[in-house]
Amino acid sequence: MEKQTGWVRVLLPSRPNRSTGWIYEAGGGLKNAYSAYDVRIDLSAHRLAVFQSARLLGRWKVAVGAPSTPTPLGRTFLLASLTPRHATYTPRMLPLGTHSTVLRTFSGGPGTIAVHGWPDRSVFGQEISHGCVRVPARALRVLSRIPLGSSVVIKR
Repeated sequence: MEKQTGWVRVLLPSRPNRSTGWIYEAGGGLKNAYSAYDVRIDLSAHRLAVFQSARLLGRWKVAVGAPSTPTPLGRTFLLASLTPRHATYTPRMLPLGTHSTVLRTFSGGPGTIAVHGWPDRSVFGQEISHGCVRVPARALRVLSRIPLGSSVVIKR
């Protein structure tokens, strides 16, 4: 987090990915929060790891974006936790503050990348999604307890 007198620079959940903006904090209306959680996604290894205060909570094999719809790289954050009204393939969606680099929209939305469950374990370890990260049920349960705003780093 970068700071200048009275201001703090933050990541924005908008295009282009990794956009930042300055928020005025000197007026006292801004509350800073700290999360001890850190999510790391390694696209080459098809792995997602969750840490709390540098202690590994779990590591799972995941499915990531296909070559034509890759999962975007870089630092982002856990934006939201949503329960689909009609859960078909996942009981929870965890949108990140990043968007597809090739899809302008997806399923009626702005092409936001998310972490979500997947019922068929055979996809894990593959590059098969539209950019989202598909995780096993146990990983989704752990990720669902992480505070919003927590750091997510996606690397190759």
